[in-house]
Amino acid sequence: MAALVAYAALCLLWPAVGEPAGTLMAILGLVAVLSWGKGLRGSAPVWLLLMAVLVQLISWTGGYLHHPEWISDIPQLDRLGKQFMFIGVAWWLGGNTRLTRWVWGLAALGVVVVMLPPFTDWAVWQRGLSGQRVGLSIRNAQHDAMLLGTVLIGLVAMSPRLLGAGPWRPLRWVGWWLGLAVCLAGVLVTQTRAAWLGLLVALCVAGLCWGVYERAVGHPRAARRMFSLLGGLVLLVVLVGGYFHEALERRLGQESQVIAQILAGEMAQVPDTSIGIRIHSWRAAGEWIAERPVAGWGGQARGLVMQHTEWLSPVYEERFGHLHNSFLELWVAYGILGVGAILALTAWVGIGTWKAWRARVIPGDMALFAVAFFVFWLLVNQFESFMAFGSGVYVFNMVVGGLVTHIWRWQVETGHRVFAVIRHGN
Repeated sequence: MAALVAYAALCLLWPAVGEPAGTLMAILGLVAVLSWGKGLRGSAPVWLLLMAVLVQLISWTGGYLHHPEWISDIPQLDRLGKQFMFIGVAWWLGGNTRLTRWVWGLAALGVVVVMLPPFTDWAVWQRGLSGQRVGLSIRNAQHDAMLLGTVLIGLVAMSPRLLGAGPWRPLRWVGWWLGLAVCLAGVLVTQTRAAWLGLLVALCVAGLCWGVYERAVGHPRAARRMFSLLGGLVLLVVLVGGYFHEALERRLGQESQVIAQILAGEMAQVPDTSIGIRIHSWRAAGEWIAERPVAGWGGQARGLVMQHTEWLSPVYEERFGHLHNSFLELWVAYGILGVGAILALTAWVGIGTWKAWRARVIPGDMALFAVAFFVFWLLVNQFESFMAFGSGVYVFNMVVGGLVTHIWRWQVETGHRVFAVIRHGN
């Protein structure tokens, strides 16, 4: 539990402590599940972890036989394995909703604090608020926007609980508004279009789901609350757009010529702008995937694409070294086998969350956050390889761990399994 708390709170604020704590938490959690997790050690996450290990071994073996000069001396099993750290998170949370909220709260607080002085210079914020694109504390502007966008979604989805009646309500109101202001300002000053798109779509989907549910259960003020929410969002967008209109227009309009070239099919003439870099990287990845679509090229695949695609400029290897798309990186490295493992995990978590919510094991606000996060995560990972970096691994495992602990609790309480429930129609 101490390792889990340290991982949640310090992974970004003090990586020298938080990251080893996360590794310890994950190892001990996996051992605990295998030793004492009756009814859990046979669940899909554990089997999919085993499948991920086997996929990496198959890919490494195939690469060793096909291109030994490009393959590592030993398999790098952590590439997919680190995406299953949520097993440890879920075990130590023990299906406890209150504890999950506290751990998520610590993680959210860590994200917000690391974006502020002394971790981020105030001069950086001043430049950002004046209209320049800036990066804050975590790697680059895209990672900052992803982290702050995730916290923003959580604050919005759980606002009724955070702002509702109860102890410390004035303090909770102040904290909520401060957190919302930092997240919104941070997403704007980082000027990451993928995060803007992800937030817009995710919040709209969440609002639609919430409105449909309120209407379905016959809430007498459902329509009024829905229009109030939409009106508040529109007003917020107008106010923010008015303040940052020059920066927003410049950021959204600077790639219009590139988009026109792409739509015209002039791929070879696309310049190395932000969008152009992604288009060229994805084209190169597609060529490599076509050569080895089943087992992929191994853990170093993204580097191989950058280094050995003849028509790519050397600047791609020097400045980037990754494909700006988590899905393509997974496919080029581990082929359809790797993609299948992660898709199966996604299906299990999604369906399990739905079933646990229907059984009233997962609270409604947590389920709503899960829906919005899934949409946001799906979109932002189409434009950046977050799952290949520590910040993305951290967010993924914290969120999914909090959901899986409730799915496991539902399984233990009902004796059902996620996929078995679908098969038997229960």
